[in-house]
Amino acid sequence: MRAVGTPAPLTMPLISHVAFVTASGGGSSSSLQRTSIASSPLVPGSATDCRCIGVEDNKHVAIVRDPRKVNDESEAVFYFPGCGSERLFSQIGLATLAMLYEVGAQTVLPPGYLCCGYPQTASGDAKKGDQISTDNQVLFHRVANTLNYLDIKTVIVSCGTCMDQLLKYQFELIFPGCRLLDIHEYLMEKGVHLDGVPGVQYLYHEPCHTPMKTYSSTGVAGKLLGQEVLLSDRCCGEAGTFAVARPDIASQVRSRKQEELHAGIVQLAGSDRARAGNVKMLTSCPACQQGLSRYRDDTGLETDYVVVELANRLLGAGWQKQFIQNVTHGGIEQVLL
Repeated sequence: MRAVGTPAPLTMPLISHVAFVTASGGGSSSSLQRTSIASSPLVPGSATDCRCIGVEDNKHVAIVRDPRKVNDESEAVFYFPGCGSERLFSQIGLATLAMLYEVGAQTVLPPGYLCCGYPQTASGDAKKGDQISTDNQVLFHRVANTLNYLDIKTVIVSCGTCMDQLLKYQFELIFPGCRLLDIHEYLMEKGVHLDGVPGVQYLYHEPCHTPMKTYSSTGVAGKLLGQEVLLSDRCCGEAGTFAVARPDIASQVRSRKQEELHAGIVQLAGSDRARAGNVKMLTSCPACQQGLSRYRDDTGLETDYVVVELANRLLGAGWQKQFIQNVTHGGIEQVLL
């Protein structure tokens, strides 16, 4: 029996995140870069999975757009989903695509499933990480040459770890004059926002690898949600494979984080637990979303991505099925690479 307020041991299954690193780090680089989403054992198998829109073909470049909104002035962006947003929590990738579709962007996706290379480098296999990064850059140059009629000025990411790695990709040489931007920063620039959410207060967990490099993350979240968002400080204790490799240290990290969460709930709701969804946790890192889910039993907090919360609130119930229906009936252009 553990004392009240003491974080539970790290016993939650971590297979999905460990498998990312294993699948990304093992085998040849070609097998890594061309793994079909449909064949992966990590696929959740639900209607929220990006495979449902059929864009995993490594011989074609997919351009997702709403034909009713696209014209000669429509902005083209390149979106790199990464492992966490495509396989660990694929609803993040789908929500990102749905919101880009909603604002009228032409979203170019990389061909096939790609890892950015950060996990391999971080785990000590710098050679593999460098090879993945180099192969990706060569592939992206091919994409840029194939789609030279599109003026891509923004590369979108939905993961801070991917952002840190992609900053080394020299995208300014691939898509001249482009910038790297987190999906939430992009949506804020486009004026997307809620008018507040009645009955719900929000905590925001800042990932150690924050993807928001241009604007204040809590400022971005607050503008998107239309209400003040309270920052919840400290590392969640997940840190990629850290929770697996050193659960003893990770549990100590979690203890401090849990104190912060309780303090935040008290500040927002006057009690030390969230009740009936009156306080919700948001973040912008797939690994953090997994790590923060460990606190649910002790805090009552449900955790979600900001862009998923936006999609749920703005696009309504069943937005996943509606989006898949729309894009699979004339919303995707496939260009032979």
